[in-house]
Amino acid sequence: MSLAPGFHSLWPTPIGVHRYPLADDLNPLLVRVFGALRATQSHARGDAPGAAFFASSDDLLQRIQLPEWQAFVRFLVECLRDTTTQANREAWPAEGADLRVAINGLWFQASNRGAFHEVHTHGNCSWSGVYCVQADAPDVRTMHATHGARNGVTRFYGPAFNHLAGAHVDLGNAYLQPPQVEVPPVPGQLVLFPSWLAHQALPYDGALDRVIVSFNASVHAASGSDRLHGYSAA
Repeated sequence: MSLAPGFHSLWPTPIGVHRYPLADDLNPLLVRVFGALRATQSHARGDAPGAAFFASSDDLLQRIQLPEWQAFVRFLVECLRDTTTQANREAWPAEGADLRVAINGLWFQASNRGAFHEVHTHGNCSWSGVYCVQADAPDVRTMHATHGARNGVTRFYGPAFNHLAGAHVDLGNAYLQPPQVEVPPVPGQLVLFPSWLAHQALPYDGALDRVIVSFNASVHAASGSDRLHGYSAA
């Protein structure tokens, strides 16, 4: 790729934030369903009762068959299609792309009593997502004596984060700030992000468990070929 004269903003980090309109009805149902699944899977694994952190198997897409769940999954796919279309509008062909969105793994996590998830990325997919099912109300969650406003937030680290520790910072590279963004756990909120983006869940402590749905997804052309550029013989 050659660059024409002028200004270019390269390698942005796209993130999609969406709200599920039926969250008030869905979330209490998911809390009950996830509670039953947790009891069953914890017993099968031999987990300690009432552990501060629990992650289910990643087969919820097939395991849960409720109509409310199927509608929620359709919402996830629609949001993924919208977000990836916007993120790739300069890279995809001018006529657009006929997409096939595949959710490769979907699971839930429950945490409390200071449990957290270390910095990590997701493999074998191009996009990942986090949907918040339950957490303390914002005015309660943010008043925690130790964690404060960061109680249970998801922190995303920008691509330049690792380089900023030893970098000179002045007004010339102010565009790199902030090097991280913190997203609070808001029930009904879906956050979509590139799978390569480093992130972590900060410690959470509350009256209610912090319950989230996480998933990985890949996006392909419905035609079966993801090739964007032609190749010529050497």
